[in-house]
Amino acid sequence: MKNTAIKRSDYQPFPYNVENLDLSFELFDDKAIVISKAKYTIKSEFKAGENLLLNGTNLKLLSISMNNEDITKNNCCSLNDEGMLITNPPSDFELIIKTEIHPETNTSLEGLYRESSDVGSTFCTQCEAMGFRKITYYPDRPDVMTKFTTKIEADAKKYPRLLSNGNKIDSGDAGNGRHFAIWQDPWKKPAYLFALVAGDLALTADTYTTIEGRKVALEIYTDEHNANKADFAIESLKKSMKWDEDTFGLAYDLDTYMIVATDSFNMGAMENKGLNVFNSKYVLADPATTTDAGYEGVEAVIGHEYFHNWTGNRVTCRDWFQLTLKEGLTVFRDQEFSSDMQSRSVKRIEEVTIVRNSQFGEDASPMAHPIRPDEVKEMNNFYTSTVYRKGAEVIRMIHTMLGAEGFRNGMDLYFKRHDGKAVTCEDFINAMADATSTDLSQFMATWYFQAGTPEVNINWEYNEKDETLYLKVEQTCPPTPNQPTKKPFHFPLVIGLLDKNGDELKLKSNDKAFDANKSLLNITKQSQTFMFEGVKSNPVPSLFRNFSAPVKVNAQYTIADYLFLMKYDTDDFNRYEAGQKIAVNIMQTMVNSGENMEADSCIIDAFKQVITDVNAGKLDKSIASKMLTLPSTTYVGELMDVINVGLLQKARKLLRKTIATNLNSELLDIYNSNYSSSTYKFTTDEVARRSLQNICLSYLLELDLGADIALNQFNTANKNDNMTDVMAAMSGIINSDSVSINDKNKVLETFYDKWKDDTEVMDKWLSVQTSSCSKGTLDIVKMLLKHPVYNETKPNKVRAVIGGFCASGADNFHNIDGSGYDFFADFIIKYDKINPQTAARFVSPLLKWKKMDSTRKSLMKSALEKIQNSGNTSNDVSELVEKGLS
Repeated sequence: MKNTAIKRSDYQPFPYNVENLDLSFELFDDKAIVISKAKYTIKSEFKAGENLLLNGTNLKLLSISMNNEDITKNNCCSLNDEGMLITNPPSDFELIIKTEIHPETNTSLEGLYRESSDVGSTFCTQCEAMGFRKITYYPDRPDVMTKFTTKIEADAKKYPRLLSNGNKIDSGDAGNGRHFAIWQDPWKKPAYLFALVAGDLALTADTYTTIEGRKVALEIYTDEHNANKADFAIESLKKSMKWDEDTFGLAYDLDTYMIVATDSFNMGAMENKGLNVFNSKYVLADPATTTDAGYEGVEAVIGHEYFHNWTGNRVTCRDWFQLTLKEGLTVFRDQEFSSDMQSRSVKRIEEVTIVRNSQFGEDASPMAHPIRPDEVKEMNNFYTSTVYRKGAEVIRMIHTMLGAEGFRNGMDLYFKRHDGKAVTCEDFINAMADATSTDLSQFMATWYFQAGTPEVNINWEYNEKDETLYLKVEQTCPPTPNQPTKKPFHFPLVIGLLDKNGDELKLKSNDKAFDANKSLLNITKQSQTFMFEGVKSNPVPSLFRNFSAPVKVNAQYTIADYLFLMKYDTDDFNRYEAGQKIAVNIMQTMVNSGENMEADSCIIDAFKQVITDVNAGKLDKSIASKMLTLPSTTYVGELMDVINVGLLQKARKLLRKTIATNLNSELLDIYNSNYSSSTYKFTTDEVARRSLQNICLSYLLELDLGADIALNQFNTANKNDNMTDVMAAMSGIINSDSVSINDKNKVLETFYDKWKDDTEVMDKWLSVQTSSCSKGTLDIVKMLLKHPVYNETKPNKVRAVIGGFCASGADNFHNIDGSGYDFFADFIIKYDKINPQTAARFVSPLLKWKKMDSTRKSLMKSALEKIQNSGNTSNDVSELVEKGLS
């Protein structure tokens, strides 16, 4: 029912167990016939006779029988907006339902849909969160778990691969040029984990033997022309399986693990039991078409979906309000996996950057919600940065407080208690607490129930006579929708003290809230003061090491302190953070100065320190590249009361120009010493080298001398099939004022001519143009929406064009004349009719209108009102717009 809020407090258990579910699919080009047969038995705590709701959407009911009787004749069932209502059902019954659906017109990409391309068509499913109800009438909720058996029948020539969950138990000829396959999943699962794929797909195969001795067939299915790009995904999968065994003792539990890559997918991937369906960008990889970030993305997402086999599949959510139970935990697991595979410090910096750029803004918007929300109108809107990214930070805090061994003990107890069950966030927290005898009640009561980003003020005072340091920590949390006041959060503050020589001081305190083994302060009160004894000299504190809690920090640091921490801190994240703080302070001062802004030269000293340390071998190249990257205007804006994006963009660009002008020789030396035209290799050292090389190139492009360097890199890398260097050069060229329009167009034409037949690479070509800060980008966006390479039914294409424009192109999306907002509103209104879920995920930039300067505030609000008043918007979009305007 549209615009009706669903509340977590309204949860009621489903009264029946579903003993088994047999599904039969007859697939045709213009329809699909689905027969479901399920046996229902009443749970002991319920009585038969209460009305029973089976969810169903956009289904044509062909027949229904209960215990072999047609129940339409005795009016025992009726259809409504939510599905099918069965009145006065018995305690035990078998229900057989036959429906007709139309995958070929299902542009929402939920339920069963058919993807068409130049090489054929593929049937595919996406059932999370509530897509199964678009297939058949069934209790489409995560706490209803049963064993699935699935028969698929289709044209043998068009659809030679027929795949579903579990193990294949039969296959053969079905007559009339058709064939069938039967799959059986031995593990109980909810409907959202069901999957079906039918198509003409190439197979890349390997095997893996688990610690339990099970030999698992690893199978990745792609379009034939992409089969040579699946090897890295296979290797990433084997690494994921080995890592989960080594780290958590978790082994795979089926004989086959399958992955299918598709271009038509609303999300990154889906962990359907034994048959993962992936957005092709997170499966396909080779040096010619994939950047370093792309390789890392494939490895991380492969790991994420595999890790869901236990944290999501074997133990699943009782209801969708518990989504962070599986997603926050699994994001943490994939982050740890990636950290072990690549650079742990760089991975941490990247994670925090995402949290600050996306989740902090969400916390400060009308969309603010706890990691476990209390109510929602559209379940798809649960898939937020807060649930995923902040959820992972919450899990990381538990790991920090309990330690690796304590966390592992908690995980072991969690699986021992809840394997095969649908559970709640409380069940996870209780397992962690019980396994380690730790009181996590305040932690649970705040992080899982309260929205908003805590703000922490820290001051300190050194007493030279007593050799003591007093550290005062005060926390507050701004009001958020429906939560005007907040209780104090419980979070870990990991700390270090550095003497004047940069050496670590031993920490000694009698405060019970201090854990000396972990150098950790347990912050539980609104205000706490800690005393450290035996401090021989006035130290510089290193606070929130490794970003130990997702909070905003204000501390009494000076610029000299930040420069000191950049040079001496042993915590890589805090070395990076010190430089970011300097840049944030400078950019905020520049914005406050208005149009006549000037850049403070202290940034030059900070960057010189980085360059000196990396040249001396005291700083890893990958860390150095992050330290040389200025904070985004998005993050800096979130720290300001009023955001003027025009001034912020101007400040950042002027600051970059100042750095480039003052350090051009140093930057050029580093670029030249790291640049290589050798064969591409994806290794940690090579990724670090390229990242340092390309951040230097981006600064050199602020000067005239950068144009020829970037053009040479583009042409050389393009010939050598090094997509990382190609994209770094092309992106820099398109955004640079030092490169001529003719050269920019030539670069785009060269890239297009080489890659126009590769749909995934064309996404890069689209996004590099639409995310440009150059004037006239809106006209380019409108042109690209009519370009042959664009396809509105492919979410990746839409994200490349519209996502690039509204996320990065601040000078154009936020144009002071409102043209960007007006265009964007019209697009959302149109695209909402095609794919509501993806349309809703674009809306968030407009939701920040209240923090904008007065002119943009009015224009952004008008754009939201335009969407709201357009009539017949989807639940997905209308909920966000309504909250945005509230």
